[in-house]
Amino acid sequence: MSEILSPTLNNIWRSIVMRGNNVASYKFALAESLINLVIQGKSFITLDELAIPFSEAICRHIKKVEKQITNPNPGKFLSACKAYNSGTIKKEELIQITTKHAFNDVIDRFHIVNRTDMEKKFYIDERKTNKGLTITDEMFTLEDGFQFQNFPKELEARWRLVETAWDLNISPKLLEVEYDDSLEYLNINRLDDKIFRRTPVTSCKDALNGYQQGKCFYCLHKISVKENSEYLAEVDHFFPHFLKKNQLQVNLDGVWNLVLACKSCNRGTNGKWSKIPARIFLYNLNERNNWLISSHHPLKETIINQTGTTTEKRRKFLNHIYEKVIKLFPYSQWYPK
Repeated sequence: MSEILSPTLNNIWRSIVMRGNNVASYKFALAESLINLVIQGKSFITLDELAIPFSEAICRHIKKVEKQITNPNPGKFLSACKAYNSGTIKKEELIQITTKHAFNDVIDRFHIVNRTDMEKKFYIDERKTNKGLTITDEMFTLEDGFQFQNFPKELEARWRLVETAWDLNISPKLLEVEYDDSLEYLNINRLDDKIFRRTPVTSCKDALNGYQQGKCFYCLHKISVKENSEYLAEVDHFFPHFLKKNQLQVNLDGVWNLVLACKSCNRGTNGKWSKIPARIFLYNLNERNNWLISSHHPLKETIINQTGTTTEKRRKFLNHIYEKVIKLFPYSQWYPK
């Protein structure tokens, strides 16, 4: 997995979108705007022009989840988005308020992840000289790559997870992200006032793909979350479903046990099917889980809840399950050819 985490342009983009402790959804809206602008071939965008896709993205999400910021005071911009959705103000007024109030922090902080400035930039801030942003060659290089097709779905999945967690507004210890096999969706489960509630959130493939950098967990071949792609990813339980019958007393539908695989590795002629992966992949699973934890709320909390509060506890948790399973099925270890 160390190869997957190297500082390529794809990885820098995914770090910006998927890591860091978000306090508002503005970074997601700016990322979505940049994707749409580069598809249109825009190399420079004024703040007035940027305000259109930016506010549209926020308004779309507010219709699903009103809370788009952790601060109890939504501020003038988010209030304007709500007013526009309700028909209280017109589009022209929303754009004016967006231009004036929405970009104060997000443009400065977009390329900063966990207090670290990213090596490459996807735009140059020219607000003081030209009242806009210049899209860099790095952003157009992203568009030319295979992984660009995955970015919109990964971004939307990350946004949905974060805003749903904010909206629930309960202790992270009461949250658990779990896979629904029939829908291929991630649900957020929570115990609220002693009542179990389940909230479908987002596609499992879309949510996990970025954390594997768009590569099969086993063979590292490129995968896609775009429907009808010949490289379409499949969700695999690292420790297979049938182990539920062996009373492992762990949640095998938890995020910690879910990986994305190519069709060949998952169910091809020499595929994994219901076999147990070779031990080397256990190390990769632990490393992947630790990187998921760096994504913060809510994937951080649910992996910690399911596997342990420290890196050592999480390593022991996986090793304990693996040793138990290998004793039950000593000849089932699988490795991709």
